[in-house]
Amino acid sequence: MPAVGSTALMTSPMPPSFHPGPHGLRLATRFVPGRGPALVFLPGYMSDMAGGKAQAVLEWAAGQGRACLLLDYSGCGLSEGDFADGTLSRWRDEVVALVAAHGLDRVVLVGSSMGGWLMLLVAQALGERAHGLVGLAAAPDFTEWGFTADQKTALGAGETVREDNPYGPEPTPTHPGFWADGQAQLKLNEVVPFDGPVRLIHGQADPDVPWDISLRLAAALRSADVQVHLIKDGDHRLSRPQDIAVLLATLSSLLTE
Repeated sequence: MPAVGSTALMTSPMPPSFHPGPHGLRLATRFVPGRGPALVFLPGYMSDMAGGKAQAVLEWAAGQGRACLLLDYSGCGLSEGDFADGTLSRWRDEVVALVAAHGLDRVVLVGSSMGGWLMLLVAQALGERAHGLVGLAAAPDFTEWGFTADQKTALGAGETVREDNPYGPEPTPTHPGFWADGQAQLKLNEVVPFDGPVRLIHGQADPDVPWDISLRLAAALRSADVQVHLIKDGDHRLSRPQDIAVLLATLSSLLTE
């Protein structure tokens, strides 16, 4: 789809670059240089930078002359590693390292689903370098509210839990290491120490992440500059042309304030 306000779109996928990560694995990125603050897209669980929202953000940024970084966490997409080793803490450290590797001194973090939880951890690690946050069906604390008591017992005992995956043929695994790390990173019942602008977009027809999670996150954030945009018929992916238009309009408004 045409990007809002863009003057040029990429006609073919940008080839990836690879950077050494903090744990010795090569991590895949796509980077468009430009003015800051740079956009950094954080994919969801078992997702990668090839997704439609990430590509739309990259194309929009290129058309605006704005810096943008896409990335694959270790064990995901084109990056090295085993997905079973992935945790929020590990992926946070990777994102922070990639921000530094690209010389980005101010960033707006755009987090999709799990990426909306990860962006809170990355923002805390980056401190003043984190200018703003944009959450898309943000899913903080899903290791707590997203599992039954029986599943939590199994995960706590070191078992991997597999669930039906509506987005692919293979079941979605949750590994005990990821779950335990997530339980140590819960955010919704405490003050989230971020003071910059935050924009949260959530579909009210989301079957995976209840839309009230974005309301709870808005309440937990210390910032006074928080806005929640609810899309009544929006699903979890928020990948329809009209959903992406909302995302790009949100970025445009946030970056011109």
